[in-house]
Amino acid sequence: MSNYPNQNPSGYPYGAPPPSQSYPSAGHPPPGGPPPPNQSSPYAPVSTPYSTPSAPPSNNYGANQQPYGAPQQPYGGYPTPPHSAPYGTPFAALTPSAFPPGTDPNVIACFQAADRDGSGFIDDKELQSALSTYNQSFGLRTVHLLMYLFTNTNTRKIGPKEFTQVFYSLQSWRAIFERFDRDRSGRIDSNELREALLSLGFSVSPTVLELLLSKFDKTGGTNKAIEYDNFIECCLTVKGLTEKFKEKDTSFSGSATFTYEVFMLTVLPFLVA
Repeated sequence: MSNYPNQNPSGYPYGAPPPSQSYPSAGHPPPGGPPPPNQSSPYAPVSTPYSTPSAPPSNNYGANQQPYGAPQQPYGGYPTPPHSAPYGTPFAALTPSAFPPGTDPNVIACFQAADRDGSGFIDDKELQSALSTYNQSFGLRTVHLLMYLFTNTNTRKIGPKEFTQVFYSLQSWRAIFERFDRDRSGRIDSNELREALLSLGFSVSPTVLELLLSKFDKTGGTNKAIEYDNFIECCLTVKGLTEKFKEKDTSFSGSATFTYEVFMLTVLPFLVA
């Protein structure tokens, strides 16, 4: 999994409206970010707004259909895919890994100190403790999201390769947070959050932005701002859901079709982290 989402060559992040649309702006173009490796098809601007309603179905929805999750023929008559296809089980075993060449010796020492049993893996509480040694205090929910996004499993263990990716990604996200926390309050507000997400390659609507603020503001929406640890959780959620969506949006149109099973496997890990 790449550490950073990609922006298309025209400068419009994923989810952004086409150039002909107006969109609220804080007056600053989104800063560029490092492109992810092994991604040869950046997203182009969509030809229609994401909010454009789709045509109504030709028949009454639900007529002669099986309930959601039923093993019989789903809508459209296509056979039910095996459980191993698209995303597989979220509890698949994690493959042993090694530190990438050139990894900072301090990162290696940090992992080895947390890996008390020498198994080559550390669990969620050990990762939480390891990150705290670098003045990065995170709740277990944030730790679980980190582990899920960098391993693509819910086994809640992480190896040397994934630990290194987590470590360097957090450094980059810390720099982004500090860049947009212009008043040095330790929190970023709605406009600052929107610009931060743009710099990561995500363009979200004002409605989605308000939902993110209400979810990740520790005061329940009173401050209308989020702190660093919740900023990381917010970015992980937006990043993870967008990348899962992009896997199904094969035409780069801003729309995708999910089976019920795949939809549940896509969304639930972010709800139960």
